[in-house]
Amino acid sequence: MAKFYPELNESLQYFIAEQKIFFTGTAPNVGRINISPKGMDTFRCVDNKTVAYLDLTGSGNETAAHLNENGRMTIMFCSFSEKPLILRLYGQGRVISHKNPEWKSFYSKFEPLPGERQIIVLDIDSAQTSCGYGVPLYELKEERQTLREWASKKGEDGIVEYWRNKNQKSIDGLPTKIFEN
Repeated sequence: MAKFYPELNESLQYFIAEQKIFFTGTAPNVGRINISPKGMDTFRCVDNKTVAYLDLTGSGNETAAHLNENGRMTIMFCSFSEKPLILRLYGQGRVISHKNPEWKSFYSKFEPLPGERQIIVLDIDSAQTSCGYGVPLYELKEERQTLREWASKKGEDGIVEYWRNKNQKSIDGLPTKIFEN
């Protein structure tokens, strides 16, 4: 049975800290819905109404484009261990670029990673848990090193050039504002 919460209590924050993967969902006003898996210890609970993740350079930048347009976002965690649980966080997201005055404050919560693109912050409207009984049991073998290696090999200048070529517009043509505050 689904249960709603107005904020993250200690138990939900503990659950989040134990997860090795999370999924983000955003959508433009018109266009494709984007769902992305994330990992690599990039998620933090800032307080009981705010979460953030360090967004790494990827093939697209849909989340930023969608959040800049309307701010709607859902983040989902799934337990793949013996105790089944699904947790969804609903709220208004925003993008914090390296140039944003808030960058320093949020960035201090993360370990540096190659290819850091921006920080995504979600101001939580509500949280919802559901059973997760149909989610299979999985064990984490290890984190992939491919993204770290790719970003390290590109170097800082190569990453910026990649953003210029691949991350300025969504697949539906919306601006990501990656080079703006």
